[in-house]
Amino acid sequence: MNIKKHIPNFITCLNLLSGMIGIYFVLKGEIHFGAYFIILAAVFDFLDGFLARILKVHSEIGKQLDSLADLVTFGVLPAFIMFQWIKDINPESILYFFALIIGIFSALRLAKFNVDTRQSDRFIGVPTPANALLISTLPFLYERFPSSFEWLANPFMLLATSVIMSFLLVAELPLIALKFKDFSLSNNGFRYLIIFIGVICVSFFGLAGFPPLIISYIALSVLEFASQKNKKS
Repeated sequence: MNIKKHIPNFITCLNLLSGMIGIYFVLKGEIHFGAYFIILAAVFDFLDGFLARILKVHSEIGKQLDSLADLVTFGVLPAFIMFQWIKDINPESILYFFALIIGIFSALRLAKFNVDTRQSDRFIGVPTPANALLISTLPFLYERFPSSFEWLANPFMLLATSVIMSFLLVAELPLIALKFKDFSLSNNGFRYLIIFIGVICVSFFGLAGFPPLIISYIALSVLEFASQKNKKS
């Protein structure tokens, strides 16, 4: 039995386990734990691909397992975070069920990614981990700056956020992938800027820094794509 080829799949299963544990805590009303387990799962999600490349053990099963794990962790878990959050704000309404749209569009996003050959060097649509990080850390942003982000206590605005981010998951929107073919500033200026903004946001604001980071990532990706189109034309 070749143990080596199963190591990345084991790490992927830890990603899946993190998502399931996160859902358990969120449904108990502890939505902050959702963000912790999404971050932990993101580490596992990076490691499984990294180890697969290092060990040279890519497989179709591993690819499918990775998508299934990502659906739970980066699709279903953030959907239930938003579900529980809206329910906590307005428990007498059924509005919170509409937050599950995040999980549905995450599934569409992952299915699209698996068959879209254009996404080898850049993403088309917001990646599910980025969306999950944004959704799961919005409560931290609200707690840190309640007066600046009052809309985060409004269930209708939270639902609007869910719809907008769900649309961006499957939108024909070219986004930067943090994959370096070389480390030159001329070819990676926007990537270095995203990393710099990430370090600043997380260093100063902790988990509350992820929403502005993800929004900056989307905005800079649009600017980078527009600048490349202008150069070609």
